[in-house]
Amino acid sequence: MPAKVIFLMADYGHDPTETAIPWQVFQTAGLEVSFATEKGQSPVCDNKMLSGWTGTLLGANKAARNAYEALSTTSPSFQKPLAWQDASFTLEDYDLVFLPGGHEKGVRQIIDSSRVHELLARYFSLTKKPSQKALAAICHGVQVLAMASESDGRSVLHDVKTTALPAFMEQGIFHATKLFLGDYYKTYGAGTDSVEGFVKERLADKGQFANSISPRP
Repeated sequence: MPAKVIFLMADYGHDPTETAIPWQVFQTAGLEVSFATEKGQSPVCDNKMLSGWTGTLLGANKAARNAYEALSTTSPSFQKPLAWQDASFTLEDYDLVFLPGGHEKGVRQIIDSSRVHELLARYFSLTKKPSQKALAAICHGVQVLAMASESDGRSVLHDVKTTALPAFMEQGIFHATKLFLGDYYKTYGAGTDSVEGFVKERLADKGQFANSISPRP
């Protein structure tokens, strides 16, 4: 049987590259891919990354656009996802849980969800080695994971070495575009903490955060 992967998503706002390219990789590898949104509504990625001048100058490249087009038109699970708010929904049957990134304010639906935090905390405990289960997150997806807490109230990432969207990149694009796009690149609005700052506050030691992590040999 192929390994099973599930994407946990908000209804709107995820980065199309960080959603469609991983899906494409998983599909090519022969994995069984599922999706879940709050109520089972088909997710829609951030339109500013796909159209208009923002899409042209700041958005997804041609490969990512093609991958997103394939995902949104050919994947039955993407078109009719599961509902993570349902009481019967569980992550325990999956080999990999994946959290794509996205800075559009719609992703706050999943970042702030106590139901998602509960699901992730329960699953995270199942990934401890020698378990073959894994959990992966990109950029703002790490902020979702950082919100999930153990029974002692500490983040599941408290003792973990991790990375996420670096603050210098987030602040740089925000300041470069704020005259035209306002606080579009700040998920919780201008003046709020960066993803890096948010995640670091939930770690035992800020040194556990790395701007990049090389895979183990």
